[in-house]
Amino acid sequence: MNFIHFQIKISKVSFLLFTALLLSLISFSQSVIIDTSGSHNIQSNFHQYIELPFSNSEKGMIKKTSINGKSFLLPGALILTGSLFCNSQFNKDFQKKVTPTDLTKKIHLDDYFQYAPAAITFGLEVAGVKGKHNALQTSIIYVMSNVFLNVIVVPTKQFTQELRPDSSNKLSFPSGHTSEAFASAELMRMEYQETQPWLGVAGYAMAVTTGYLRMYNNKHWISDVIAGAGIGIASTRLSYLIYDKISSHIQNKKNAKNHTLLLPSYQNHQLGFNLVKRF
Repeated sequence: MNFIHFQIKISKVSFLLFTALLLSLISFSQSVIIDTSGSHNIQSNFHQYIELPFSNSEKGMIKKTSINGKSFLLPGALILTGSLFCNSQFNKDFQKKVTPTDLTKKIHLDDYFQYAPAAITFGLEVAGVKGKHNALQTSIIYVMSNVFLNVIVVPTKQFTQELRPDSSNKLSFPSGHTSEAFASAELMRMEYQETQPWLGVAGYAMAVTTGYLRMYNNKHWISDVIAGAGIGIASTRLSYLIYDKISSHIQNKKNAKNHTLLLPSYQNHQLGFNLVKRF
């Protein structure tokens, strides 16, 4: 009787618990340190194409972030938790309380919500609502994030071979939709947490909904969703960390008194090098 009572209790609050767990990510997210100093001076067409995506201009809005090792503790904990519950009885018990037994029509909002926060972020930046970066720079970060998460998600699915709840295939762990959704939500939070923090909340609400619908539609277990959330957040934070490192490196070279470039050249069927020194 105690076991039955416990299962009924989960049935009533499963969605609320799941939502509260994942939305709590926002309160633990790292703050961003804004650095608006510096100016952007395009020296030539060459430097325009090379340095503009990493510029430190007022228009570019490049800022240093406080991403460090501690920033990956929470997503790491989510990935570990999801991994521990993979192929567990808890997965099956929780799934019974989330997925309707008479599921005949699936809700496909998860196919769109996974991209929605990033799409809204790009739209706002193009419309002139300034975030930390301009649209081009944000696009680079978003592409980097997708590369990182797919490098993790795709091989892991092939390695774990976890059967989906609907038995359609053995590519359940981790959830790719959820990874994409949380990577997208973290992108929106990072861009607007200083000026429009409610956008981060909205982005994470869409990510949570995506994860829940993956379970509701009987496509993923809760462990898939939890691990996917961690992978998505970690991928975006890693992208910001690397992007800002590259940006700082290029900016330091640009501000150097003596700037030297060694460029390969090919002319008249001869390979050589051009040494360009700026004083």
